[in-house]
Amino acid sequence: MDAVVADVMRETEASIGLLYLQVPGERMLRLVLVSGVSPEIAAPWVRVPADAPVPVADAIRERHVVWLGGQQEIARRYPRVGIVLPYDFMLAAAPLADDTTVWGGIVLLWPTWHAPQLDERERRALDDCCRRSARLLRRAAEQDPPLTPPAELRVVHPVRPSEADPVLGAAAVGFAERLPVGCCALDLHGRITFINTAGAELVNAGAAALLGRRPWEVLLWLNDPDFEDRYREAVVTRRPTSFTVMRRPATRLLFELYPDVTGVSVHIRQVPGPDVTDVPSAAGAPPGAPDPQRSAEPVGATAVYQLMHLAAALTEAAGVRDVVELVADQIVPSFGPHGLVLMSADEGRLRIIGHRGYDQEFVARFDGTPLTADVADARVLATGVPLFFPTLEDLLRAHPHAPRYEGRHAWAFLPLIASGRPVGSLILSYERPRPFPAAERALLTSLAGLIAQALARARLYDAKHSLAHSLQTGLLPHGLTPIPGVAVAARYLPAGHGMDIGGDFYDLVRATPTTAIAVIGDVQGHNTTAAALMGQVRTAVHAHATAGASPGDILARTNRLMADLDPDRFTSCLIAEFDLVRNRIRLATAGHPPPLLRHPDGRTEVVDVPPGLLLGIGVTDDADYRTTELPWEPGSVLALYTDGLVEAPGHDIGTAMTDLAERLGRSRAADLDGLADDLIRHVTDAAHRTDDVALLLVRREHPSADGS
Repeated sequence: MDAVVADVMRETEASIGLLYLQVPGERMLRLVLVSGVSPEIAAPWVRVPADAPVPVADAIRERHVVWLGGQQEIARRYPRVGIVLPYDFMLAAAPLADDTTVWGGIVLLWPTWHAPQLDERERRALDDCCRRSARLLRRAAEQDPPLTPPAELRVVHPVRPSEADPVLGAAAVGFAERLPVGCCALDLHGRITFINTAGAELVNAGAAALLGRRPWEVLLWLNDPDFEDRYREAVVTRRPTSFTVMRRPATRLLFELYPDVTGVSVHIRQVPGPDVTDVPSAAGAPPGAPDPQRSAEPVGATAVYQLMHLAAALTEAAGVRDVVELVADQIVPSFGPHGLVLMSADEGRLRIIGHRGYDQEFVARFDGTPLTADVADARVLATGVPLFFPTLEDLLRAHPHAPRYEGRHAWAFLPLIASGRPVGSLILSYERPRPFPAAERALLTSLAGLIAQALARARLYDAKHSLAHSLQTGLLPHGLTPIPGVAVAARYLPAGHGMDIGGDFYDLVRATPTTAIAVIGDVQGHNTTAAALMGQVRTAVHAHATAGASPGDILARTNRLMADLDPDRFTSCLIAEFDLVRNRIRLATAGHPPPLLRHPDGRTEVVDVPPGLLLGIGVTDDADYRTTELPWEPGSVLALYTDGLVEAPGHDIGTAMTDLAERLGRSRAADLDGLADDLIRHVTDAAHRTDDVALLLVRREHPSADGS
């Protein structure tokens, strides 16, 4: 995969490449390879929900290339991306897919001097990359055992000839040392990899103190998010940029940044300027010297953008599980901790609802900690004041019996308080001692406030959703009536992320000793009102079916009942009566999608049923629901379904029904349960399913030897 990404970047002249793979068993994409940019800049998108509003998720879901022609289009279509990367660049995202499987996606970025669209050569290169990747990933999946991508993000950057050749490297260093102007080199992480003597003199610091560090970490007068932002802009856009800053005493320096795929070259020179004194450095330290009190990873532009990204993402989180996964997936890669524990206050105790960087056995020991316990995670909730422990000694001094976890040497305990009420605690841990300067403490406290508000909203959502789900579950049949000579299978899938309950329903009724009636319907809407109306319609259909009414009469009588109920929404419904003696099916519909019939030889058709008005629309005594009849041979299967199985934005429903009929005919499942799974698999995997799905399969069994 390294070679595939390198090839497509070279052939398309892309400046940045990001490779994503689907996480097995999860609706999640994981960033596995990055080229041309630092992992710190890519951190907000290390793990991406399959339904997230980002280009790669849309490309995978829709199976086509997503092209963004610049900053304005990115901000309009993907505002969360525009918040974190407010720079001007072009982007393409494409799915890595073969005929049957979408394995992941690739994202490529270009500077804005690229043409407004991909040309034919670039499209061929991108298509070839996707095909090669899909072949490699399928081959890996078919290994025994299957090959899996490494857990750690791979960073692959080109190597310049001078870096590989020690003679060229030495010549380059000598050339730079002889220049009378300052120059230095930054890698894609922003760290100084080289600075000549003139450059070190201009910034008034020794080269040894600068190498391997980011300039804004060690030079106080560069400690401004704007300067780090200029570096980020240069790396992402590949365009030269510059800024001017005052260095005490009264020295005005111009920094000119020239980026490419391997890093940033910086030209430093003194320019005339006003007599301005810079911010003083640490007490007793010479100007420009590293500040020993500064954090190894101080708060800067990257952290601010990541905080904004998390805030935007949390507004879209619905339930507690969404908040937990988002927090855990974002904070560890974006804000620097190596471990995270998220706890919720529940009935006087702290319950662990999410963690990263710890094993399950360790964190489980602290689940259920009383809020009155004399431990840091409970104390911060009681006082509302965060606790920071820069070293292990600091933690043990305050809490001698605090649990140890190998390799952790600094901690932040943050209270989660929303509207004055305790919601939970957030614990962050770090592998090395960490001084937690004031700016970082403020950032983490703001982070805790965002999480607390999101968690409080999510708990209310879950409580409401649980109540509504219980109502709907109680109204659906817990099991289908067994009928001799008939096999049945049913499936129900609630709508996707962020939706409430719906009004889809199904049932199977033993009407007489020789007949059975199947019903499937869909009440308009996704709320408790829809679920309640669904229960009333299902009860009415059941009552009329057991009274011996024909399918058309059942719908007409139910329609008249709805006139008394005066509903503010409509219901589609389809009735199928199975005659077990004559082997016939009688059908009537109230605006419902037509059923499918698979014959014993595998031939499958969309059954043409005379249309009838939706229940609840134009309620009149003379509403006509005509009944149609067709043969029901032993071995044939009738499929009843709701529109969530065939409707999708931008897709023709007629074509979708034809595709469903073809899948029904092609399936080689050994039983009806397997057949049902085959028919709903494509919507089970869909990231943006916005409607409920109900499916009912009824098969006429072959008569047994005794004639049953």
